[in-house]
Amino acid sequence: MSEHVAPQSLGEVLEQTRSGRATFEQYLERVLERVEDCEPRLRTLLPEPAAARRARIEAEYGALEQRAKDTGGASGAGGIRALPLYGALVGVKDLFRVDGLPTRAGSGLPPEVFAGPEAECVRRLRNAGALVLGKTVTTEFAYFSPGPTRNPWNPRHTPGGSSSGSAAAVAAGLAPLAIGTQTIGSITRPASFCGVVGFKPSFDRISTAGAVPFSRSVDHVGVFAADVASASAAAAVLCDNWIPRKSRGKRRPVLGLIEDAYVAQAEDGAREAVLAAAQRLAEAGYEFKRVALFPDIERTNALHHDLIAREFAQLHEQWYAEYGELYSEKSRELIKKGRGITEQRAEEARREATSARAWVQQAMRQAGVAAVLSPATVGEAPEGIEATGSPIMNLPWTFYGLPTITLPCALGSRGLPLGLQIAGYFGDDEQLLNLASGVERVLAFKSLRRRARS
Repeated sequence: MSEHVAPQSLGEVLEQTRSGRATFEQYLERVLERVEDCEPRLRTLLPEPAAARRARIEAEYGALEQRAKDTGGASGAGGIRALPLYGALVGVKDLFRVDGLPTRAGSGLPPEVFAGPEAECVRRLRNAGALVLGKTVTTEFAYFSPGPTRNPWNPRHTPGGSSSGSAAAVAAGLAPLAIGTQTIGSITRPASFCGVVGFKPSFDRISTAGAVPFSRSVDHVGVFAADVASASAAAAVLCDNWIPRKSRGKRRPVLGLIEDAYVAQAEDGAREAVLAAAQRLAEAGYEFKRVALFPDIERTNALHHDLIAREFAQLHEQWYAEYGELYSEKSRELIKKGRGITEQRAEEARREATSARAWVQQAMRQAGVAAVLSPATVGEAPEGIEATGSPIMNLPWTFYGLPTITLPCALGSRGLPLGLQIAGYFGDDEQLLNLASGVERVLAFKSLRRRARS
């Protein structure tokens, strides 16, 4: 039985919350009812005693107003209701510290190990008026040992990882926004599997302060949302030095279609979905050019895996020495591998990530493309929740630190979503989201979702 609904956009939620306190209370109660109904099956959120009571208390107008005053968030004639995310519910991956809630990083380690100040991105969301619905499930330490979360499109399938609960919570209509992290493909992959928008910004564009790290050289913080407009609103709050962009006239941008060994890693169905999306875009006036960006994708994959293993082993050295028996087998294997990677190899990977980023961007400029398209995943979400699927289609973009956004674009042969991954230029996240908004209008996945449900 499918548990997914048409996810509610942030704009729809804000329209309700700004119309008056009673309307927001009604909205919150509907969400809490949905949580009570579907969480026993989907398990997107961590168990939290008295979660509904906490949410109701935090949602009280006076409490929100006082918090905004304390943090300097409320200003101007509109007061707290003028805040950009006033009343929006947000799911927070259990890698981020949230005041009043424990952080376990999907592990069996005691929460005291990860205690500290609230994460910077959570603080920004709260200062903008957002309410934390709850902690969302993550795989252990954001690696490959999955939690209990199931895919709302088909609970027999994985939602992806490591930001499993964040993607599934948005897809199930529990929250219009959720945040996650990506070290290989932990935003893009679950967004694609769950049929929602996943935005991974340029490296270091959103602060990782207050999040349990995996690999400091490549960890990204990103956003899950129902649509591009919702992701853009969250990005404007979370990203440093955000400058909104307007459309550049009526002319459609030139887009690139990648043709090399990187794309060959995907299954036929995923590649065909991208080509079908490109055909629809071409009919709407977009121009396309074929590009080759990855002359040695196997080397890129190997360098990235070695780098994150080395840094993971270093970051967990003390924790593992004390709590090693609580680690899963997969995390133990990664630590073992990381201990065998030399610092020289890790530094080689860091240098190549920087140089290859410049090379890829130069190739895109020479081709005259504003962004490039590729499959967001190898294919549809695999059956079972013992694994989270391959992140290989997301790896080079994370390694290079380039911004990406994935949009649901098609349903595969098993009736599960397939995503279109759009990659842009480093630091120009605003333009990427602006471009993605136009692509989203053409692809019109919402109408496809409605037809699938009927």
